[in-house]
Parts: sequence; structure tokens; C-alpha cells
Amino acid sequence: MFEITPENPYSDADLDWRDDNSRVTREHDDQSLRDIVLSQVTPDAFEEYETVFVGYPVWWQMAAWPVNRFVRDNDFVRKTVIPFCTSTSSSMGSTRQTLEQLAGSGEWLDGQRFGENPQDGMVEDWVESLNI
Repeated sequence: MFEITPENPYSDADLDWRDDNSRVTREHDDQSLRDIVLSQVTPDAFEEYETVFVGYPVWWQMAAWPVNRFVRDNDFVRKTVIPFCTSTSSSMGSTRQTLEQLAGSGEWLDGQRFGENPQDGMVEDWVESLNI
């Protein structure tokens, strides 16, 4: 397990998308602010991974931008990448395709979107259905 952690973490106020002055709203409105520096970009022993699950919330029908740095700055050659996301109202949309383009390598599967509060066992059932 590896947590994608911004060097400058988001507070609850930063994540309030309904506030026009919140950090995520400013980043949404100004794409130049979306290149988020991470405290660590590559998980330890990442070269040994064969399968990588990349989980993220959906912000404005995009993967949360801290995920972009993780995907762009790691080598997914010879890895199967399985994206999954959470969203209250948005679909997964084209987030997988966008992340796959940023990565430039790896075999990216379609992935799965989960709502705000997935039912017990829903995530486990999905993972088991992948037969990996």
C-alpha cells in the first residue's frame, strides 16, 4: 500500500469545491496550479510490482491532480494498472484514458468507480472478479 501524499497536504477547507476561494477550486480554475509536488513519488521496490491499483477521487470529472504526478513520474512498463475511483456524482469518465496517456506505458485496464459509501463487500467482490 502506498499513499499518494502531496508535500503540501490538503486541508478540509482546501477540498471544499463549493468555495470559490478554496485550493481545489483555484487549482481547477488555473491549470498551472495542478502540478502538485508529492512527498514521495515512487513506492519502495516499485520495480518489483506486476500489478498496480491506482485509486483516486474524481474532481470535476478528472482524477485528482496529485495522482497525475504519481502516474507521470513512474515507470509502468510490464505492469498491469487497474484504476479505481470514488465520486459522489461523477462517472469515471475518461480518467483512465487520461492517466494512461500521462503514464505512457503499462497495460491499463478499464477500472471501476465506487460511490461515496460503497456497500460492504462491493470492493472485495470487484477485486475478486479481476481474477488476479
